[in-house]
Amino acid sequence: MPRGVPAKLFPPHLPGLRQEQGPLHRQLYERLRQAILTGVIPPRSRLPSTRTLAANLGVSRNTVEQAFAQLDAEGLLERRVGSGSMVALPEHARPPDGPVRAPTGRAELAPPLRARGRRVAELPLSAAPSGLLPLTPCMPALDAFPLSLWRRSLQRQSRQTGTQLLSYGETAGWRPLREAVAAHVGTSRGVRCDWRQVLIVTSTQQALDLVARLLLEEGDAVWMEEPGYLGARTAFSATGARLVPVPVDEEGLRVDEGLSRAPKARLAYVTPSYQYPLGLTMSLARRLALLEWARASGAWVVEDDYDSEFRYTSRPIAALQGLGDTGRVLYVGTFNKVMFPSLRLAYLVVPEPLVEPFLRAKSLADGHTALLSQAAMADFMERGHFTAHLRQMRLLYAERRQALLDALRREAGDSLQPVGSVEAGMHVTVKLAGRADDVALVQRAASRGLDTRPLSAHYLGPKRSSGLVLGFSGVDPAALRSAAASLASLL
Repeated sequence: MPRGVPAKLFPPHLPGLRQEQGPLHRQLYERLRQAILTGVIPPRSRLPSTRTLAANLGVSRNTVEQAFAQLDAEGLLERRVGSGSMVALPEHARPPDGPVRAPTGRAELAPPLRARGRRVAELPLSAAPSGLLPLTPCMPALDAFPLSLWRRSLQRQSRQTGTQLLSYGETAGWRPLREAVAAHVGTSRGVRCDWRQVLIVTSTQQALDLVARLLLEEGDAVWMEEPGYLGARTAFSATGARLVPVPVDEEGLRVDEGLSRAPKARLAYVTPSYQYPLGLTMSLARRLALLEWARASGAWVVEDDYDSEFRYTSRPIAALQGLGDTGRVLYVGTFNKVMFPSLRLAYLVVPEPLVEPFLRAKSLADGHTALLSQAAMADFMERGHFTAHLRQMRLLYAERRQALLDALRREAGDSLQPVGSVEAGMHVTVKLAGRADDVALVQRAASRGLDTRPLSAHYLGPKRSSGLVLGFSGVDPAALRSAAASLASLL
């Protein structure tokens, strides 16, 4: 063995090399690489020839040659004809405090995060349910999705558009889809916009993240519905904004309370059509008061219209964005809850002066959203399939909603009291009698395969109600009745 290379590193028929653990040359490469980087093989050491090492290890010379070639390609070896192979690391590359060790815990990770990074790292991670579980809030009916029609849209666009969809796309999104979205929200939701104000994003969460990056600074006050949507809370908290809980009642956000608590807030986040999670609708008077505050104070209003397509006793009500002409409302909608979650398509309608800044922010985030899904979605809408799907889902969800409410009433009686009287959305919220621990109940429900949310977790302030947020749209009435019985048995 050449001087400086420990003999124990190359015992005959190296026991660490096993055929069943992968290619032998890869195993040898990884062992040598680790030994070089950790200082077990010192810098500038000369390795045995490929012939000698192959004989010692009981492997083919080609195996050693492949391992050496990879180390050479990574700059860890210097190979010269007639001089053999030498570790390329210079002396000063040796770690000053001994061999490098892989980190074993969070405390050893370096460098430490900065303030913004720490805020992001401390935010709760929203875990998607593994599979389709009963009572998951806002889960669309995948069993009723017109997959054959969607497949045709995908195939048609792949065939007609060809390689154009394989290249880079516009940051703002596929123009036909932006035009289709502008037409749809204008007709069905009363949104006033030009297609150029529509930005295609992957999700509501990405839209909120862009809003937070561009419109908020550390310390800015943000009105948040109390209780409210956790995703918006995390997006705005990441910027260091000061979240101000503003209570909601049967008319929606209490603007007077917002003015009392933070009159100079920079932004207000609302779900006026079907408040999440209580399922209330903001009255016209409150909407106008909110818009007047935004106009007078120069604040922004983010309208999250996450599932307003689904109203079961009346037509969808007009969006807040279409009222007045303040130019202070950013409107967010999503296809992921209407179509299917893995689609990853949503949209953000911004006031005209904000279009260019948002385009630049979007280009930094991900360049553009996937083109094929955008083209297929535009095709799906232009052929009337989207409108037909919405119509069918309204009928289906109304049936499933009623099935869940009837089952809860039958199985749980007064122990679970539905909140709100608006027949809309993809979830219902029930309050627990007394001071029941909704977090513990959710954990017990999970052990039964039920995917519920604790109402108390949606509050920012100390005054909280105990309850459950229950989805009904994702599974059939039989599964909902079984879930209600299982949930009632846990009370």
